[in-house]
Amino acid sequence: MANQKTLFRFLHFFFFFAILTGNQFVQGHGHHHHHHSSRGDRLGLSKLFVFGDSYADTGNSRRSAGSWLTPYGITFPGKPAGRYSDGRVFTDYLASYLKIKSPIPYRWRKMGMKPLRHGMNFAYGGTGVFDTLVPEPNMTTQINFLQQLIQDGVYTKSDVRSSIALVSLAGNDYGTYTATNGTAQGLPAYITTVVNQLALNLKRIHGLGVRKVTVAALPPLGCLPQSTVMSSFQNCNGTQNTAVNLHNQLLQQAVVKLNNSSRDSAIVILNFYSAFMSAFRSQGNQPGSSKFENPLKPCCLGISNQYSCGSVDEHGVKKYMICQNPKSTFFWDGVHPSQQGWLAVYSALRRSLDQLYY
Repeated sequence: MANQKTLFRFLHFFFFFAILTGNQFVQGHGHHHHHHSSRGDRLGLSKLFVFGDSYADTGNSRRSAGSWLTPYGITFPGKPAGRYSDGRVFTDYLASYLKIKSPIPYRWRKMGMKPLRHGMNFAYGGTGVFDTLVPEPNMTTQINFLQQLIQDGVYTKSDVRSSIALVSLAGNDYGTYTATNGTAQGLPAYITTVVNQLALNLKRIHGLGVRKVTVAALPPLGCLPQSTVMSSFQNCNGTQNTAVNLHNQLLQQAVVKLNNSSRDSAIVILNFYSAFMSAFRSQGNQPGSSKFENPLKPCCLGISNQYSCGSVDEHGVKKYMICQNPKSTFFWDGVHPSQQGWLAVYSALRRSLDQLYY
């Protein structure tokens, strides 16, 4: 127990440290030029390469995955299409920001689909920096896929130079750590290992010639419905969020170091943590912003804790409930934002994205 007390003291110290220094997160650095007119073409960023998990996956996961079950995709494209949401995910919004089509999932690259010119999505639901509980490619393997495509001449050097990468993962690494009996005492050291590997991976992506790399900080995992269900979706789990803050703090330091060691500040952190939090607090007073009735309560829920969104029994009887209006909820299911939730996150991050053009 003493060790656990020390851990919590340690994490609390980091938590306050993170709050104190949190404003260094990429939230504008004071210059907010808006280059909305000629964004993508200004620097010629016309391709998007995506590495990540279900927050970024647009259809790589195998057909047996939850993202291919009804009611996923009911808002867009109207049926399940491999996105872990009722509609669009962050990848889609980032692509629209760059004024390009959402890049095709790696899995579909041979289906005679031409639009390889928009880049490619290597993200698979459930994956992490390291191997997780799903048998899908981890981040290193996802980067190998891009490297192979470059070697095969699918993408030229100038293709890659005109690209930006989105990296969004690591939550599943911590889920796997907990599920495989990782201890509270061992967590800080494990977080360090994850961030160190993540930093090496970011460096490698940039080393392949990708101009700009955006990396998502972890969102407040303690606020996901799977964590807030215990409090009837009223309160976030502070212990989990403290660990998240440590991850984000170390990521921030690693990115500063990487940017200082190269001529161009190529890596930009997208502060998912503050973006989720500001969406939770949103009162709908900014034009175009959403008001979420209870932001911690998901739209789609299993009828009991044995079931989840999309569950059916052996007779095909639905074992889940859907809210009346997905637009009124931030979360779609126990883990993933709804299309409206992602739109709120994207809107909160527009300024950070503008920094890609400096």
